[in-house]
Amino acid sequence: MSARAQRTGVVGVGIIGAGNISTQYLTNLTSFPDVEVRFVADLLLDRARTQAERFGVPGHGTNEELLADPEIEIVVNLTPPQAHVEVALQALAAGKNVWTEKPIALDRESGQRLLRAAAAAGLRVAGAPDTILGLGIQTARRLIESGAIGATKTALTLMQQPGPQSWHPDPAFLFQDGAGPLFDVGPYYVTTLIQLLGPVRRVAAVASKSMASRIVGSGPLAGEEFDVTVPTHVTAVFEFEGGQTSQSIFSFDSQLRRTLFEVTGVEGVLEVTDPNNFVGDLVLHRDGEPEVVATEGHNAARGTGVVELARAIRAGVPERASGEQAYHVLDVMVSTIEAAESGEWVEVESTFTVAPVLPENWDPAEATL
Repeated sequence: MSARAQRTGVVGVGIIGAGNISTQYLTNLTSFPDVEVRFVADLLLDRARTQAERFGVPGHGTNEELLADPEIEIVVNLTPPQAHVEVALQALAAGKNVWTEKPIALDRESGQRLLRAAAAAGLRVAGAPDTILGLGIQTARRLIESGAIGATKTALTLMQQPGPQSWHPDPAFLFQDGAGPLFDVGPYYVTTLIQLLGPVRRVAAVASKSMASRIVGSGPLAGEEFDVTVPTHVTAVFEFEGGQTSQSIFSFDSQLRRTLFEVTGVEGVLEVTDPNNFVGDLVLHRDGEPEVVATEGHNAARGTGVVELARAIRAGVPERASGEQAYHVLDVMVSTIEAAESGEWVEVESTFTVAPVLPENWDPAEATL
């Protein structure tokens, strides 16, 4: 572990990427007392300045200026997926730990290179989604681990929507390499599945693309046409190391919006909250009437994983949204595309260890450092 990890007190944070998602991160990270957002960087300097001024962040400018700040210990990498690895490697080379938006990489080789670089530097790479740290998924884990539905056997997940071209101001990248419904929204579902059922052993899948191009529906680019280069409907079957199986649909081709996440055990079924959200009631089905399990407590939100990473660095313990977990999710998704292309089962070579459930009183808004 690096000398930086032995510091005490609040952890300095820098944001690289001042695009659409940065607003959610900045809203929350500037309110969490265990971290201090010191700098916002972007290739578009005006955009970095606008976000920094909006959220009272003292510094803004280039990536190089951010990485030169010795008080920044964690770089929050909010760049487009194609730049995730390059930016993360630059941060590691500057002695910074990294929190990266999903996916951690676009292919296995670059993902492995990133994890090797972090290990060699004695630094950490952690990755989204951090919704798994919210009350919804954490409560689901506690219920399943307590035996509320008996031994888990199967899961069913659905994510169907028309696609983000209607509302996103610049949606083209969401239909190209590193995105689509599987790589953009799929990480929420795959990460939650492996949190609840453990690592995936092998994958079977089919995939399709409904249209060769789409049209931006709103904002300054409204009416512009862009190419679609990835599947927009993916159906996958996962077999887990523990012997369970799951069926999943990831689709940007449906005018019927639908989300579903169910885990079935030998003694019952648990309806899990939308894995793209941090909170939401659960429904437990056993003998008798369904039981609604409310999730009450801390108000986790985007950036919670950065706080958990900061506290783990200070405590010298592993972070829960680890790079190894994010890489396994990547491996599962790449294997899914390979299975769809080959028409055969694809073995998933990577694995990881599921981190312990969070303490029930854990709260990202609490000052602990």
